[in-house]
Amino acid sequence: MASTAYARGSKPPACSRRHDVPAVVFSTAGYTDNFFHDNTDVMIPLFLSTSHFAGEVQLLITNYKPWWVAKFAPLLKKLSNYEVINFDKEADVHCFPGGQLGLYRDRDLIIGPHPTRNPRNLTMVDYNRFLRRAFGLPRDAPAVLGDKTAVRPKMLMIERKGTRKLLNLRAVQALCEELGFEVTVAEAGADVRAFAATVNAADVLLAVHGAGLTNQIFLPTGAVLVQIVPWGKMDWMATNFYGQPARDMQLRYVEYYVSEEETTLKDKYSRDHYVFKNPMQIHAQGWPALAEIVMKQDVMVNVTRFKPFLLKALDQLQD
Repeated sequence: MASTAYARGSKPPACSRRHDVPAVVFSTAGYTDNFFHDNTDVMIPLFLSTSHFAGEVQLLITNYKPWWVAKFAPLLKKLSNYEVINFDKEADVHCFPGGQLGLYRDRDLIIGPHPTRNPRNLTMVDYNRFLRRAFGLPRDAPAVLGDKTAVRPKMLMIERKGTRKLLNLRAVQALCEELGFEVTVAEAGADVRAFAATVNAADVLLAVHGAGLTNQIFLPTGAVLVQIVPWGKMDWMATNFYGQPARDMQLRYVEYYVSEEETTLKDKYSRDHYVFKNPMQIHAQGWPALAEIVMKQDVMVNVTRFKPFLLKALDQLQD
């Protein structure tokens, strides 16, 4: 394999570097500035495509982003025993005994059975374990609750500062603490390892629908994910992007759908507008309308209405 092309029928250039291990070539282009897409578009497919090599594989990256490689260095080093190669800038002619162009990919945050794409029957639970090893995360299971223990379950509330903010976050935090949770409020930052440790320390992760829920991948198996779903017939997106993946990771899952009284859309649209009468009309207009209307709302949950869902999360930790 060479990093430069040559004309059809001509003799390929001589190898200037020979490798004893196979190569896997992939791209970090696209939406890899978003943690959801970092995982769904690159890291999970890379894990699915290379974990069976046990490190004996050379990774070559096109559309190379130095900050992205630095951000996920612990994972890349766990998958390959060799420094990654910037395929676009490499002047040498590299030769390998074999290779793969591109990655195997399943659905978002899901690894399902497949005879060719996943012949080793890997699951998202395997990906979770891989992450724990790579980042040195200590917890494989949540705290054990029951009548004979005084342990307070730990909850992490992910705070959003842009759209889909939980406007009464402090009131929800107070309710959670009243119910017995030890609550930490945090916003995910650029340091993946540090935030992974924060998530892994939690028994319950609570957040409004968005990329922050991707951090469920760091929860201990058996922990609880609570998703607050904004107004706008978001059930398909809520379930497929985060709900079903949570179940595939052997997490317990609770979802709460806000009412029209709990969304800031009520301050922008009249109650006889299709936003409330028939939200599917938003979906029919495609992603631009969803992004402009549904994804830009904030929510203020009714704590009385929300309380039973928090109690359900608490109950699930005691199963």
